[in-house]
Amino acid sequence: MNLLRRLALLSLPVLLAGCDMVVMNPSGDVAVQQRDLILVATVLMLLIIVPVIALTLFFAWKYRRSNTKAAYDPEWHHSTRLEVVIWAAPLVIIVILGAITWMSTHLLDPYRPLDRIAPARPVAADAKPLRVEVVALDWKWLFIYPDLGVATVNELAAPVDTPIEFKITASSVMNSFFVPALAGQIYAMPGMQTKLHAVINKPGEYDGFSANYSGAGFSGMRFKFHGLDKAGFDAWAAGVKTAGGRLDRETYLQLERPSENEPVRRYAAVEADLYPAILNMCVDRSKMCMNDMMRIDADGGLGMAGIHNVLALEYDKRARRGSEAEPARRFVAAVCTPTDGAIPPRKTAARSDRPSPAL
Repeated sequence: MNLLRRLALLSLPVLLAGCDMVVMNPSGDVAVQQRDLILVATVLMLLIIVPVIALTLFFAWKYRRSNTKAAYDPEWHHSTRLEVVIWAAPLVIIVILGAITWMSTHLLDPYRPLDRIAPARPVAADAKPLRVEVVALDWKWLFIYPDLGVATVNELAAPVDTPIEFKITASSVMNSFFVPALAGQIYAMPGMQTKLHAVINKPGEYDGFSANYSGAGFSGMRFKFHGLDKAGFDAWAAGVKTAGGRLDRETYLQLERPSENEPVRRYAAVEADLYPAILNMCVDRSKMCMNDMMRIDADGGLGMAGIHNVLALEYDKRARRGSEAEPARRFVAAVCTPTDGAIPPRKTAARSDRPSPAL
């Protein structure tokens, strides 16, 4: 039995060698910096953990009951030298970890544009990032390239050594956009926009997926991220432009319905204002956009006329998720301003000398 246990333990390194530890061997500079932060923090913590474990085993062995040669001093209670070591070493580690964490929090802020594409390789002053608008759907990923005028489903591509600027949102429930080889995960939430700046430094095909459970089709919510050289990316973009139809609002409303294990789709053209409409939850033109609603609210609101507009965040979630639809509700879709001269002059209230009633 002991022999089997030893063989099992010896086989663990062999089994682990087959694992794809992409988080610890990434291909993008941002992910590399995050990997280095994990390693530095782990080593600093091991500087305390390893000696403590070693000393625990040493004391347990030296002061075991059968060791009659060990000094027995029940009156011992204090050692200044020992107290200094016990408290100073962890304090130094905590200060170093705090400083590294504070700097990394700012340098690796996903909203912060990149200032380098690799160590000792700053971003060129005239470099233009590749813009990608990401939408987490049920249960698939939509990628819109506004500068190229194309879109794809469950397929993402970018040229190597080129900064990428992601804008990320969701259609109905929260998801998490994660390409381990590229950068850390960023949440995608309906009615909100998050950002991520990253770069891929090595050509290859990498896995991307959702890292936040979002329902029945979550396990199939995966895509491939292609890191290509400049010529390869241009060829890929040209292929998308000749491969599919047009992604307009009507097509998107069909696309966003729940579906599982969707194949790659490509769209050669995209309606110009589609992503802002998705973000503001008004792809359906009969719905008021969130930014319009917020602007009206900032100006004082619509009172009882707009009370149902607060349902905009889930106006058709049940229908899109396959549940029974609720009875139709009326919404204030727009507010019109009369033309000049059509607004009657406001009457000035007569001044009264009566005292105001006490409340």
